Amino acid sequence: MNKKLLLAFVTLALKGFGQNYTSYFTGNNNDINTYPSGGICLMGGAAEDDNAMKWFLQRANGGDILVLRTSGANGYNSYLYSGLGIPVNSVETILFNNALASNESYIVQKIHQAEAIWFAGGNQWSYINYWRNTPVDSAINQAIEQRNIVIGGTSAGMAIQGKYYFSAQNGTVTSTEALSNPYNNSVTVDSSRFVNNFFLNNTITDSHFDNPDRKGRLMTFLARITTDFGVFAKGIACDEYTAVCIDTNGTARVFGEFPNYDDNAYFVQSNCELPVQMPENCTVGNPLTWDLGELAVKAYQIKGDNAGNNTFDLNTWQSGTGGIWYDWFVSNGNFTEEIGTAINCPLSTFEIEETSNVQLYPNPTSDKLIIETVNLSLNFTKINLYNALGQKFEFKTTKISNAYHADLSSLKKGIYYMIHEETYTKHLVGKIIKE
Repeated sequence: MNKKLLLAFVTLALKGFGQNYTSYFTGNNNDINTYPSGGICLMGGAAEDDNAMKWFLQRANGGDILVLRTSGANGYNSYLYSGLGIPVNSVETILFNNALASNESYIVQKIHQAEAIWFAGGNQWSYINYWRNTPVDSAINQAIEQRNIVIGGTSAGMAIQGKYYFSAQNGTVTSTEALSNPYNNSVTVDSSRFVNNFFLNNTITDSHFDNPDRKGRLMTFLARITTDFGVFAKGIACDEYTAVCIDTNGTARVFGEFPNYDDNAYFVQSNCELPVQMPENCTVGNPLTWDLGELAVKAYQIKGDNAGNNTFDLNTWQSGTGGIWYDWFVSNGNFTEEIGTAINCPLSTFEIEETSNVQLYPNPTSDKLIIETVNLSLNFTKINLYNALGQKFEFKTTKISNAYHADLSSLKKGIYYMIHEETYTKHLVGKIIKE
């Protein structure tokens, strides 16, 4: 083998030593432009699933693979370049030695040239802290939105890819810790714009789902998103050695080694069949209660096999193949799951949007409530009260000047949700505490 040929196949680490980043390069130094097929590969941690990684490489269509990481070295280079038998032009790993690397023009250029980007594991707060609101963040999202690159990641690299994400800014958190206090200092759920994946636009992701068990903490994350942001988000989680690969049609395939190993992925959402989906108690210093008659959250659990035969439809979040539906619920910080039935909801009621410009006072109240609004189009004949179990209650309003006065004297003490109901959508007007 001559020297010129040797340089094409040996990993080089010549750029950035002693600087803000380190680059490890394998393959052809000449950039080529291919037409990637797009998609997202979410890996649950531990060793990569080879078949899922082949899916990832194939969607780069022979282009350049870029691995971004904030710890580790060049372990992916030979694996992705020659270990899986999928031809690619090059593999380059860039290790960020510090946050200043996010302003390096070389790294931004490499993101613009990549047909596939893979986020390694490590600490997700490092990724967020280094990249968010920087040229790197912008270049990644531009590559997804304008060039249809395929993107993926494992462990922490999976955890950063939803619109909502557990940032781990204050370290990790266990299910027991999260359930006992949803506002534990380590339950850091963020929504600031970061990685913009279309099919994860309303989703939070979690990895290492089987080691240790993380179902309780994912349910806590979803409860916090609902409580803090007024959004009924969804969750995708993977066991270790398991991957969810999402194509541009919104079909999620689950890869693993079932039946030899118990490899699972989970698609989790609040129960949209209930008229009220809010947690009964998601407050500072108190155990989470999100029970709603033991029907609070629906989870579709899928076994991952070598061929990725079992799937879930992210367009509807209602249909899948090869999986089992479960009901998840939490009472006083205790998580339970039971085999359930398939979810069946009108698609447009999946999100309950919060109606703005409405003030409710006094709140808490004993019997009288004043509803003040500048939203003149709000039709109070379509507003109903529900308790946390989804039971509907009648109430009367009297319009006085620009406010409505409601008589709640017939209601029992508790928490109620005022919801404005259209034909296909529901708007949360506000939460009322009746003393």
